Amino acid sequence: MDTNSPLVILGGGPAGSAAAITARLAGRPVELIERAKFPRHKVCGEFLSPEVRPLLEQFGVSFPEAAQIRRVALHLRRAEKRFSLPEPALGISRYTMDCRLLLRAEAMGARVVASSENTPDIVATGRRAAQAKGTRLFGFKAHFAGPANDAVELYFFGGGYVGVNPVEGGFTNVCGLLPESVLAPLGFEVDVALAGFEPLRERLRPMARQFDWLNVGPLVFGPQQGVANGRRAGDALQFVDPFTGSGMLAAIETGVLAAGASNADYLRQVQRILSKPYYMASIMRSALSSSWVETLLPLVPGELLYYVTRPKKIR
Repeated sequence: MDTNSPLVILGGGPAGSAAAITARLAGRPVELIERAKFPRHKVCGEFLSPEVRPLLEQFGVSFPEAAQIRRVALHLRRAEKRFSLPEPALGISRYTMDCRLLLRAEAMGARVVASSENTPDIVATGRRAAQAKGTRLFGFKAHFAGPANDAVELYFFGGGYVGVNPVEGGFTNVCGLLPESVLAPLGFEVDVALAGFEPLRERLRPMARQFDWLNVGPLVFGPQQGVANGRRAGDALQFVDPFTGSGMLAAIETGVLAAGASNADYLRQVQRILSKPYYMASIMRSALSSSWVETLLPLVPGELLYYVTRPKKIR
């Protein structure tokens, strides 16, 4: 890899900004291509896993205003599971996080442009996938004002899930993923879909939505096309199952790796750190569609559920 030529990165989200910051820390010139204006809201669970703290410290980035998340609550139709996190996670909106990371990359000398004739070395533009009509999955997100707590709450129903957790400013992020078969008959009215699951309806009853639902989709879990042809990072590489809470951690880790490895080394390292969480998430998603999970869930240690979906730490 020629460390004197600019590292060209397409996409200024968490993965792209992490790559840019990592390259600048190594003294390499960076051109970061991002057409969108920041700050902006994006569909995301906005749960920042505690394992990301050492990387943020290395970047010189902090989020003192973030909400502290200390507990997990899982809600199925006839079963619940509650446990404490081994250390607090952060609830931080993409509105705040993406902007701060991009500004940090720019402050460190990355050249941020809206377009470029250069071929990207790293592609970190987000998810690009599709499914057959009728089986597609769609994501949605909005912030709510009202009673907040220190838990990330996951409600599983309808072949999908909705996550509820605090973010900065005393707001609560409500973000979910539901299949087209559930949303289409309701005219894709998210409020109606959420009201159909009583535990979630009661949770949101005293709260007020602060802006229109943001929507994204269709979404597909797993590798994106063209991965073997270059260094893709974040969701452009693989879309991690959101209910694991490791999506933003995986995006930042893959951005760091992409900035310092050759294509072959990068894919090998990514496989090492991400294979376990993707594999375990697929098993857990299949289990959630089985009737016996209602009986077994209360028996599984909470910390085990958490640890099996964590990416390995970057060496």
